[in-house]
Amino acid sequence: MPSLSPTYGAPALEFKGNLLTLMVLHLLDHDNEKIAEQLADKISKAPGFFQNAPVIIDLHAVQDEQADDDDKSVDLSELVGLMRRYGLIPVAVRGGNPLQHETALSVNLGILTDTKPLRPKSSTEPEPAEVSAPSMTKIITQPIRSGQQVVALQGDLIVLSTVSHGAEILAHRHIHVYGTLRGRALAGVNGDTDARIFCQHLDAELLSIAGQYQVNEDLPDALRNKSAQIYLAENALKIEPL
Repeated sequence: MPSLSPTYGAPALEFKGNLLTLMVLHLLDHDNEKIAEQLADKISKAPGFFQNAPVIIDLHAVQDEQADDDDKSVDLSELVGLMRRYGLIPVAVRGGNPLQHETALSVNLGILTDTKPLRPKSSTEPEPAEVSAPSMTKIITQPIRSGQQVVALQGDLIVLSTVSHGAEILAHRHIHVYGTLRGRALAGVNGDTDARIFCQHLDAELLSIAGQYQVNEDLPDALRNKSAQIYLAENALKIEPL
């Protein structure tokens, strides 16, 4: 009797888990007009950086909104349409309430569940000892060319050559570039506000630390093509000579 089970040759696909760095848009206010205005302003400063960028929309700060109060309700459908018109690609929401999830699904977004649910802390429960994750420095000896992306998932990223226009480097901690930095450099991508960027010749398309960014047009002329360090102070990027 012939088998009813399907017979495959070489597999045509497989699912794998992966750790990717994605941009997250944190909604902090219910005011739809303010959201639209500030989104337009941020994208206008670095349109190339945001073009075709996949984005997660974080709803934690607005998930307690009142569904029957238009003044305190984010129009998620309108926001998604606006993001797509600007060239962003919203892929999922994180946090949010059931109504927001329903709206997200209606505009073809996924729902990311919180992987670490909060639990009440007992007053008698001792604080767990904090264990630092091992630092893993990634060293790149070759030039990073346009269209390439290099990510250091833990620790620092050290580049011993040039980062070209159109290239992108990301690190959870510090970034060190011993050649010319012309592409995009994003340090502290996991939210580390103590991260820094160091380079021998500064001409970056975009600099970012823990989500705060600055584009090439705003670089100080006195430090162009000079050695510089970039760090975060009072929620703004500071650029100083080395």
